[in-house]
Amino acid sequence: MANATNVLGTALATCCTSPMTGFYRDGCCNTGGGDMGVHIVCAQVTAEFLAFSKAQGNDLSTPMPAFEFPGLKPGDRWCLCAARWQEALEAGVAPPVLLQATHATAVEHVSLADLKDHALDGD
Repeated sequence: MANATNVLGTALATCCTSPMTGFYRDGCCNTGGGDMGVHIVCAQVTAEFLAFSKAQGNDLSTPMPAFEFPGLKPGDRWCLCAARWQEALEAGVAPPVLLQATHATAVEHVSLADLKDHALDGD
């Protein structure tokens, strides 16, 4: 994980530490064998995306203190499941992404062109 790269081929940047995100809760969209959801797309969530995700059965806006999850609000950054981001893209509600903090393996699940089209930190 220490040498993880992003979709631009450089060192993986931190996505967010407040709230603390990432499968490993290290602030980065790192992944590994236990990450069945492939939480590798660093996104800045929107109200539209949060409503979409809740409708799909994954409520990201309601706090769950037992899991130290504060609940997300629009503007928060979070490591999303690549498949969920792709579903949101197809539904027209994909949140913007941070390419520097999106894990390189994201391109195995979503197209780099689509990620760049939604980039907050594009070229």
